[in-house]
Amino acid sequence: MYGRDPWGGPLEINTADSATDDDRSRNLQDFDRAALSRPLDETQQSWLLGPGEQKKKKYVDLGCIIVSRKIFVWTVGLILAAGFIAGLVTLIVKTVPRHHRAHAPPDNYTVALNKALMFFNAQRSGKLPRHNNVTWRGNSCLNDGKSDSSSVIKDLVGGYYDAGDAIKFNFPKSFAMTMLSWSVIEYSAKYEAAGELNHVKDIIKWGTDYFLKTFNASADTIDRLVAQVGVGDTSGGPFANDHYCWMRPEDIDYTRPVTSCSSCSDLAAEMAAALASASIVFKDNKAYSQKLVHGAKTLFKFSRDQRGRYSAGSADAAIFYNSSSYWDEFVWGGAWLYYATGNSSYLQLATTPGLAKHAGAFWGGPDYGVLSWDNKLAGAQVLLTRLRLFLSPGYPYEEMLKTFHNQTSIVMCSYLPYFKSFNRTKGGLIQLNHGRPQPLQYVVNAAFLATLYSDYLDAADTPGWYCGPNFYSTNVLRQFAQTQIDYILGKNPRKMSYVVGFGNHYPKHVHHRAASIPKNKIKYNCKGGWKWRDSSKPNPNTIVGAMVAGPDRQDGFRDVRSNYNYTEPTIAGNAGLVAALVALSGDKTTRIDKNTIFSAVPPMFPTPPPPPAPWKP
Repeated sequence: MYGRDPWGGPLEINTADSATDDDRSRNLQDFDRAALSRPLDETQQSWLLGPGEQKKKKYVDLGCIIVSRKIFVWTVGLILAAGFIAGLVTLIVKTVPRHHRAHAPPDNYTVALNKALMFFNAQRSGKLPRHNNVTWRGNSCLNDGKSDSSSVIKDLVGGYYDAGDAIKFNFPKSFAMTMLSWSVIEYSAKYEAAGELNHVKDIIKWGTDYFLKTFNASADTIDRLVAQVGVGDTSGGPFANDHYCWMRPEDIDYTRPVTSCSSCSDLAAEMAAALASASIVFKDNKAYSQKLVHGAKTLFKFSRDQRGRYSAGSADAAIFYNSSSYWDEFVWGGAWLYYATGNSSYLQLATTPGLAKHAGAFWGGPDYGVLSWDNKLAGAQVLLTRLRLFLSPGYPYEEMLKTFHNQTSIVMCSYLPYFKSFNRTKGGLIQLNHGRPQPLQYVVNAAFLATLYSDYLDAADTPGWYCGPNFYSTNVLRQFAQTQIDYILGKNPRKMSYVVGFGNHYPKHVHHRAASIPKNKIKYNCKGGWKWRDSSKPNPNTIVGAMVAGPDRQDGFRDVRSNYNYTEPTIAGNAGLVAALVALSGDKTTRIDKNTIFSAVPPMFPTPPPPPAPWKP
């Protein structure tokens, strides 16, 4: 049978060869087995099976996000690998020996500063703090105030001993605290760099805490003030007191009288300056700072209301710390109270020409420009010049501030060797007290003022100042201060450091009771300590950081305990030393703190009104 091929050819179907369905099925199975015996490529598989099945991806649920398991595994692996590599590198760096570049050693001024502050730890009275770091000192004079039945104030424990004795004179002590506070206000960054900021603030607070005990600090008006505790006058005959006896303060068993005053303008104004300046140091402790400010106001009001020199009614004060006048303290205290409160009435007082005239600002004299525990005029002049340099308050203060500025320039000129206001020893020490004993306390104050004023000028972008027709760079002032402090630290004809513990050659027979008597559990009575006073052996205890009284006008020095004019340190002298050392220490690029002292001072000029609203048509 023939069929027709649609493409034009015959199609023959052989009926004889046709098979049944079963046969045909078996044949197909044979073909299938033959096909499966060899692998099919992808194209062939697609013909037979159609599109290939997609593999189902696996995911990891991290709670906040779902990520692919593959990405998660790779990420974790990379993190672990990076951690391993970092750990390996760290291990190699730590184990391989390296050459460290050593830090520059601290300069001499910083080293001396660390030691000079330790002197105050050795001078503490009362119950000592746990970490006083002076092993041969202990609690002492815990009955101060109570032992004198006539004293109105019964708790006068604490404070500092003045010098090599155990008397607490508030007049030089308050000046010492003011100087320390001033140095902290100006050079807190340098104290911080030397690691001494907290230490010096503790020293100041130990003093101001005691001052707050010496009068009714909670009152607005007072009529009495404690001037000193202890007695040193021996002219009335031999009896147990702080100068006749040679005892460790810890062993004192005699009565210590309390001296009060009702007309003591100089003392009250100086104590007001101490509290006011300290209030700026502790401005971050608001409650304590306000307490200090209130006490300063009360004391200054007392000083103005009840006029008189504190030493006029005290034999001891007249002998050991006689005050020449109280007018300089009015200017000094008024300036500090203005900075502490911002109250312009204090600035008006401090810039009153009559006060400056009485303080000696216009008449000069042999001691003009000499800052000391007695005369603060030079310090007040510099302090008020600061106000003109940085705030320039203008009228009505400008005329007097300009006068103080000019006078400060004259004082700085007098310090320079080109002028003959003060003699110098052959070794170069300036004789600010004109050859009288105990010269170093005046020298360190001048070194501080000179360095500070040069820093003021630098901060005001002023390269120097005029002495008559001649212009001098600020570097000249710093050089003056450096030569004087270097002399004290050992660059002198005797090659002796006058700061105990600094260098290898320093006084070993310091006129100091506690340092000269061993702490050996033996109590030496009033006269029992005389053998230590008169001994030629060095002191058994080193009073680190104490600046002794100093050499004579020929650069000579006698290291003998019995001569206090050579070997006795004082708290006022060491305060000036600390101030000068911190001013000179560290890098010269570390400048003064221009703004902290003005924290309480309101803007000099009224705030301008806001601009008008934009015009709308």
